[in-house]
Amino acid sequence: MLKHTRKGNWMEINTPKRWAGKTIEDIFRKDWEVPKKLTHIFRMENKILVNGNKASWSSPLNLGDKVLIKLFEEESLNNTHAFFYDVQVLFEDDHVIVFNKPPFMNTHPNDDTDKDTLLNAAQFYLQSKGEKATIRQVHRLDRDTTGAILFAKHALAGAILDRMLEKHEIKRTYIAIVQGHLRKKKGTIHEPIGRDRHHPTRRRVSPTGQEAITHYQLIKEENSNSYVKCLLETGRTHQIRVHLSHIGHPLLGDILYGGKPILKRQALHAAKLECIHPITGEEIICYAPFIDNPPIFRSIDIYTI
Repeated sequence: MLKHTRKGNWMEINTPKRWAGKTIEDIFRKDWEVPKKLTHIFRMENKILVNGNKASWSSPLNLGDKVLIKLFEEESLNNTHAFFYDVQVLFEDDHVIVFNKPPFMNTHPNDDTDKDTLLNAAQFYLQSKGEKATIRQVHRLDRDTTGAILFAKHALAGAILDRMLEKHEIKRTYIAIVQGHLRKKKGTIHEPIGRDRHHPTRRRVSPTGQEAITHYQLIKEENSNSYVKCLLETGRTHQIRVHLSHIGHPLLGDILYGGKPILKRQALHAAKLECIHPITGEEIICYAPFIDNPPIFRSIDIYTI
């Protein structure tokens, strides 16, 4: 775990053994895999100091060198309108935050008039604490899907998490209620997903679509429905909804993909999120309690999935 302290706008690190002999360039390009553009900004704007001096990006660090990285600055990357909503926080530190997304709320604005999204609520939450950073979503959840969703508080954390997401290093576990009883209690759906040319928002399994992989496992059966745990290996739009409908088991309430309209939303909840912290390297595991009122998911212990 990388130990650090916050000093105003700066993160201070005493060079650990695993950094000794490496250059700042090595750490940014190889350890953190930061994009070239963002690395260039840190270099050109002198956002790195070593022992109080402007960093030499090509000089090896020595054990115990004091490295300062300027991370916590006021930004003006977007004009996100702050919107108050008492959203539940599952994990937070200086670098990342995980919210428990409520239903019937977009993750981010789709146009200039869309101002009551989770991103807007997250911006308000930070501002109410006196933090002036521009928050960044790392992934998204459908409007009617609830559960754990990850945001970054600064550009470096956001870039590292984006790379981790691309490399499938952020693990997301969902709970769904589907129609019918599954023939196979456990399996993998490996079918490409693309747009449905006959519908503006719907997706479908298509040989010309993007690769999509969903792992599923039966939790329990209740009447004519099944509770299913799903793990995403990829993150396509509507992936779980499309894949489970494709095998004949649409989600309850998911009328877009053939589900019965007996619920106000599709029965899908992001119950667990696991990843390695982008800066410290510690393991983050977040469980998102069910928040529907009245409840949709019954007798499920999320801490055992």
